Amino acid sequence: MEHEQEVIDLFCGWPNPSLLPTSALSEAFNTVMADSSIRTPALMYGPDEGYGPVREHIAQWLTSYYKPKDPIPSSRICITGGASQNLACILQVFSDPIYTRNVWMVAPTYHLACRIFDDAGFAGRLRAVPQDKTGLDLDYLRRELVAAEERVGAGIQPLKPDRPWGRLYKHVLYATPTFSNPSTLTMSLADREHLVRLAREFDILIITDDVYDFLQWPSDLKTPLDPVAEALLPRLVDVDRYLDGGPSNECGNVVSNGSFSKLIGPGIRTGWAEGTDDFAYGLSQTGCQRSGGSPSQFSSAMVDQLFPQGILQTHIDQVLRPAYASRYHRMMSAINEHLLPLGATLPFSGPSVVGGYFIWVALPGSLRANDLAPVALQEHRVKIAAGELFQVQRDLGVTKNEFGSYVRLCFAWEQEENLAEGVRRLGYAIRQMTVKSESGPRSPITLTHGLRELEPRATVE
Repeated sequence: MEHEQEVIDLFCGWPNPSLLPTSALSEAFNTVMADSSIRTPALMYGPDEGYGPVREHIAQWLTSYYKPKDPIPSSRICITGGASQNLACILQVFSDPIYTRNVWMVAPTYHLACRIFDDAGFAGRLRAVPQDKTGLDLDYLRRELVAAEERVGAGIQPLKPDRPWGRLYKHVLYATPTFSNPSTLTMSLADREHLVRLAREFDILIITDDVYDFLQWPSDLKTPLDPVAEALLPRLVDVDRYLDGGPSNECGNVVSNGSFSKLIGPGIRTGWAEGTDDFAYGLSQTGCQRSGGSPSQFSSAMVDQLFPQGILQTHIDQVLRPAYASRYHRMMSAINEHLLPLGATLPFSGPSVVGGYFIWVALPGSLRANDLAPVALQEHRVKIAAGELFQVQRDLGVTKNEFGSYVRLCFAWEQEENLAEGVRRLGYAIRQMTVKSESGPRSPITLTHGLRELEPRATVE
């Protein structure tokens, strides 16, 4: 229909380059390279737990934002190569492909995390934990945990040898508790506390991707944006730190997986993990870090330059949050104008504070996203993410792991002025599909564009 037009990409989950703090990074690079006392250690392997100054600054920064009862010490922090790399490292030290029964993933889930779990030996053992606007289905999770223990039984021997710095958990649970990708849901405090208690009871390691927490704004366009934001809720790692007297074992039951990809730039490949002191140390003893040292030593030294004068937080509050708020409201306005009149809905709308990168839309009637996506791309020049991508792979044990009638729209990557036009084109595609469906049987459309064509590269952040 409009093949001469440029494709509008509402699929790609990357930050727009115009929003990156390039000038600050350039100055940080010059500072690191000009000072031999910084440059020399930055260019070496680095300590296993990561660049010392940035660990200190991250601990102070997180304390200021999340405001736990006690300051976060740097001993709880391990520097990583980003959330994707760190997820794989966590599994290397704290899970076992035989002893660990299942990986539980809050559904819908971030799709490319599934391969990381497959690589760790859990292919075919990924299980969905249903979530909707009322919260997690924790009763279902408890029943399935009991059934898993009865099925496997006691006395199972792990494949990995006993290591004094690590601990093997019976289960792993993966979630993005705040502004989740793709649903944008935020887990309630009650669910966070209940989940930590379940983790302690059933020996679960909860891995949370806390990568969108700093990107928040009011859902009501008329509500002014606070110049400085504070965390909506305690992270699960904070809950585990204090709930019922604190962790039930030295490693605890929660690790917070953080990243600068959404704040500074994905190419920085620098993140952090926060857990108990023992957990952070155990993570630092991953074989690849013992061999190569901190995975992002030079980048960490650059990132560290953004803390002392508050450059990072200023960028978040004065650039990122206003920009993403504007993009979000522009896309929401277009959805209200072009999609809702066609019968599409926003299943998780309603919170007073929103954030992240995405909007989750339910399609009208019996329309399937896998049918809609190629029509939208080939005939209307707009890329969207079909909901089936976000199902927990190969889990047939729960009916609430089916998202074929949803699409995920990203407002972070495309130029802001193109967002409304992209939604308008999607509306044309929906109208076209609906008319064809009502006029009689139609031939199925095969999705010919591979995942990497739709999203050039994606990471777990």
